[in-house]
Amino acid sequence: MARQKLRIIPLGGLGEIGKNMMAIEYANDIVVIDSGLMFPTEEMFGVDLVIPDISYLLEKKEKLRGIIITHGHEDHIGALPYILPQFDLPVYATKLTQGLISVKLNEHRYSKTAKLKTIQSGDKFSLGNFKIEPFAVCHSIPDSVGFIIYTPVGPIVHSGDFKIDYTPVDGKATGLARLAQIGAEGTLLLLADSTYAELPGYTPSESVVGDTLERIIAKAPGRVIITTFSSLVSRIQQIIDAAAKHQKHVFVIGRSMKDTIRMALDLGYLNAPPGVLHQFDEIHRFPYNEIVMITTGSQGEPTSALVRIANRDNSQVRITPGDTVVISATPIPGNEELVNRTVDTLFRQGAEVIYQKLAPVHVHGHGSQEELKLLLNLVKPKFFVPIHGEYRHLSIHAKLAKTLGVPESNVFVMESGDILELDREKGKINGRIPSGNVYVDGLVMGDLANAILRDRKLLSRDGIVVVIVAIDKTRGMVIGRPDIVSRGFVDMKEAESILEQGRNLVANTLSHSNGHPLEANFISTKVKDTLSKFFYEQTRRHPMILTTTIEV
Repeated sequence: MARQKLRIIPLGGLGEIGKNMMAIEYANDIVVIDSGLMFPTEEMFGVDLVIPDISYLLEKKEKLRGIIITHGHEDHIGALPYILPQFDLPVYATKLTQGLISVKLNEHRYSKTAKLKTIQSGDKFSLGNFKIEPFAVCHSIPDSVGFIIYTPVGPIVHSGDFKIDYTPVDGKATGLARLAQIGAEGTLLLLADSTYAELPGYTPSESVVGDTLERIIAKAPGRVIITTFSSLVSRIQQIIDAAAKHQKHVFVIGRSMKDTIRMALDLGYLNAPPGVLHQFDEIHRFPYNEIVMITTGSQGEPTSALVRIANRDNSQVRITPGDTVVISATPIPGNEELVNRTVDTLFRQGAEVIYQKLAPVHVHGHGSQEELKLLLNLVKPKFFVPIHGEYRHLSIHAKLAKTLGVPESNVFVMESGDILELDREKGKINGRIPSGNVYVDGLVMGDLANAILRDRKLLSRDGIVVVIVAIDKTRGMVIGRPDIVSRGFVDMKEAESILEQGRNLVANTLSHSNGHPLEANFISTKVKDTLSKFFYEQTRRHPMILTTTIEV
C-alpha cells in the first residue's frame, strides 16, 4: 500500500507579517501551529484586526487534533478568541503563554471552558499520528518554544519566533544541543523564522536594553514613562529591576498592561521586590524623580494610555518639562505615522523622548543571518521552508539555505494558502486552499466586513450624495424639485453649482415618465445612473449615491 504524503499548509504568516497559522496534515490527522492576528493597514478603514481564513479547517473539522502554540504574542495567539468558538479543540501552550491566552479569552468574555493544556520544553505528547516535542527558544517574551514534530514521513522542526541570545533575561537559552541531536538523527523538514533574514550578523541580546533602561532611569531628572508591548514580560522585569536598584517606584497604566503584569506576577514570571510596585492612587506620595511609569501605547494606538497622555486626555497624568518618555518598541509596519505623531506631541509638551533611533531601548526577538545559518547547520534538514515574513524575507532566507548546501529542488518559498506535499524522497507544491483575510470590525467578522470595507473605501475617496425625491402618494408623480445633499464630495464653492445642475437633471429625467406612476426602485436606479454619469463628467469622481423617496 502506498504511503500517504505529508501536507504542510500555511493559513497565514507567509508573504505577510502577522496572522501566523499553519496546518500539518497526514492521513486523518491535522495539527495546527499558532493562531495569530494581523493589525490592519491604513487601507483597511475602521477594521480592528485581521485573522486567517479557516474555511479549510472547518471543512476538515473531524481531522483536527489540537492547536499547539509557540509563544504569547498577538500575531500567534490573537485569533484564538475568534477561532476557538468554532471548534472543540485542546490548545497546548507553555505556562506563561497559557496565562496570556487566558487574559485574552477573558477580555472577549469567552463563555466556554477552554481546553488549555500546559506543556514545557522536553515534554512529549501525541496528537493522532503526530508526536510533539517542544524545545526552548529565546525570543522577546519568556516561555517561547519551537516544536519537533515526529510524523510517519520523518521529523519536522518548527523554529517558532527565535533568536540565539547567550545572555537571556530569564536565563533560558535556545535548545541548541537538542537541535544538534535531532539534526544528527536526520531531519525531514525545517520551518524557520525569516522576519529578519535581511539583516547580516547577529541580533543583539535583550540584556543590552536592560543596561540602557537602567542608565535612563538612574539619570532622569524627573518622571520616567516607559511604553512597550504588554506581552514583553522580560522588558517589564528589566524596568522593575532598574527601578528597585535606584530606589524608584513603579506605577502601571493601561488595562492590558495591568492584566498581563498581574498574571505574570501570579505565575512567577515577574518578580517585584516589596515596595516597588504601587497602586496609582499612591503616586502623589512620591517626588517626580522617584517615579517610573510603565504604560501601553508603543504603537500610537489612539485609545492607549500613552497617546491619551500625549493628547492631554488622561485625568491622572499630564506631561511636564523634565519628564522622560521611552518608546521601548519599534513600530509595526503601518503604525509609523501614528508613533511619529505621538513622539512629536510629547516633544511639544517639553518631554525628553527616547526611541530606537536615539538609543538601544529595544531589540527585536528574531534571528539575523548568522543565527539563521547556525540553525540550518545544526538541524541539517533534507527540505527547507522559510516561514514568518514578507515574500522578500522568505526569498532571502531561501538563498541562505541554498548557500549552506540545501539543494534548490528541496527549498520551497511558499505563501499563505499553498499546499506542500512531502514524502521521504521528494516534495512538491501541489495546489492552493482559500487563505484570504477575515476582517474583524467590532462584533462583525467575515464576508460582511469585506462589503463594509469596500463601501468605506468608496466613501473615503469620493464622498456621498443623498437625493431626496417627493412623490404624490395617489398619483405616483414627482412633486417639486428633488433635494440633493452631499458630504465629502465637492467643496462648498463647487457644490452649489454642481448640485443645482444635478437637481435639474434629476427633475428632468423623472418628468419623462409618460404619465405612468413611479416606483421607488425605478426612481433609485434612474437617479443613480443619471447622476453617476453627470458627476463623473464634471468632477472625475464616483461618489456613493443614495436615493430616499418620500410619499406625500
